[in-house]
Amino acid sequence: MRVHPCPRNHPQEIPAAVGFTLCVLCIKQVENHLRIIPALHQESLHHVSPAPRRTNPTKVSGSRKRDHLDIAVLDVRHNILVILESWSGIVVEKLGSIAPHRSVPQLARFLTANLEWITAQPPAGDFADEIETIVTELRHTIDPDPDGLNGLTRQCVVDGCAGTITAAPHKAENTGRSNIRCSSGHAWELREWLTLRHLIERQRKSVDA
Repeated sequence: MRVHPCPRNHPQEIPAAVGFTLCVLCIKQVENHLRIIPALHQESLHHVSPAPRRTNPTKVSGSRKRDHLDIAVLDVRHNILVILESWSGIVVEKLGSIAPHRSVPQLARFLTANLEWITAQPPAGDFADEIETIVTELRHTIDPDPDGLNGLTRQCVVDGCAGTITAAPHKAENTGRSNIRCSSGHAWELREWLTLRHLIERQRKSVDA
């Protein structure tokens, strides 16, 4: 059986596990991500409400003033449910499984139970990327890192665009949802952040080479 390289964005080419589309490390990573998503999703609920919530009175890093309903957090939570439901729907359609209840814990558990089949399919790389994006967004929602997402400024990845991307989320006027924009107006949804960052890093490496 011919072994193909893992389609994920590795620094070096890594062969996929025999019979799978992803390498062993990526399969393990996506499994771990699926197992922690329900807890992170539950924790993010506390960041929707304007009520102050401080589990550690001495911690001030990453704290935010909440005097209104955080629509951006609601968007993230909704998008996560949509993504998990979409992938679960593919499994149900292809394997004839019983659809899980429409909740993040049930959907994540269902995808974990069918992970062996999913990671052997051609779109497994997209699945792993989207699951990793979910975890990244949830962690950023729970404890924003000013030196991570908001601190990155790069040239736009769109061919011929001279604008710059400042990866701080903005509210889109037409939808009210948060997105990432370049100075010339190109925009990406938050769920596309991981793919966008890969493009940014690839562009940076080609310039440095």
